[in-house]
Amino acid sequence: MSKLKVYVYAICKNESKFVENYVKSMNEADGIYVLDTGSTDDTVEKLKKLQVNVKQEIIKPFRFDIARNKSLEMVPMDADICVCTDFDEIFTPGWREKLEKTWLKENPTRVEYLYNWSFDEKGNPATTFYMSKIHKRDAYVWHHPVHEVLKCIKGTDKSVIVEEMVLNHHQDVKKKRSSYLPLLELSVKEEPEDDRNMHYLGREYMYYERYNEAIDTLLKHLNLKTSTWKDERAASMRFIARSYLGLKRPIEAKMWYELAIKEAPYLREAYVELAGAYYTEENYEKAYHYLKEASKIKEKPVTYINEDFCWNVYFYDMLSVTAFYVGKKDEAIENVKKALEMDKENERLQKNLELMSE
Repeated sequence: MSKLKVYVYAICKNESKFVENYVKSMNEADGIYVLDTGSTDDTVEKLKKLQVNVKQEIIKPFRFDIARNKSLEMVPMDADICVCTDFDEIFTPGWREKLEKTWLKENPTRVEYLYNWSFDEKGNPATTFYMSKIHKRDAYVWHHPVHEVLKCIKGTDKSVIVEEMVLNHHQDVKKKRSSYLPLLELSVKEEPEDDRNMHYLGREYMYYERYNEAIDTLLKHLNLKTSTWKDERAASMRFIARSYLGLKRPIEAKMWYELAIKEAPYLREAYVELAGAYYTEENYEKAYHYLKEASKIKEKPVTYINEDFCWNVYFYDMLSVTAFYVGKKDEAIENVKKALEMDKENERLQKNLELMSE
């Protein structure tokens, strides 16, 4: 019999297609508590049928921190461990046992676990990092309108990693993220010194092709005193570079890619994106140089900063083409074969291999 009481809690809206798999995964807990924020499909009916504790409340204006805090309030006060998840996330089986084993041994207030945020075409993890949404019942509240985080309000924050515990994210790509931008603007307005959401806001402006605003915001991120994590700083520099490319200003773009490389030389991303910039200019020698520098980085770090194109067929395809153009035929063939291993049905890659082999 378990010595601990473990409860899962979540917020949802129109998640009908995820309900059954989600509940099946979370049923290792002693109970599941869900705050529905306005579903118009049969999400609530499905949850009730599966004996999930459901409460409905429309939050206006909507904020993720308020919604999550209200869902946390639903969790019984006798909970030892609270597990916050979303409906498009599934734990690998046996997660509770792994969680309890670490919790009893380490006595933490919060735990981190592996989070597979995205997958490639073959179903292999593409972007993986550590997530931390499991915590002690009365020690935390959620903070920030979007990209919300746990804030310790009682005692000392003690986080430990449960390496064997894995949560897989199967994103609904059809869902709109239009609410993110105004919520990020609100978050930065409320806390202009918060480096994390300043970075996210600049990135969001870039996604919306509001390049000048992206550059201004990302520069603010880089100038904040709390902006010290090199991975994220390098990402801001890359996003500034992308914005300059969007503004048709390649010289500034390449300068910022160089700065990103200098900031975090252990990450592939800036090398590969800079190579791509040279590739579009048909400067294959420069492109090849930066791709070769990237290839010296053998291990993919566990961080959300990772970009899958630095490790998938795109990387080996571009490396093979640039190697071919600079006269390194054997290397070109070797890398196009690697690309084909990842995408066997790609006719263009097959033709490239035939051409390079002649």
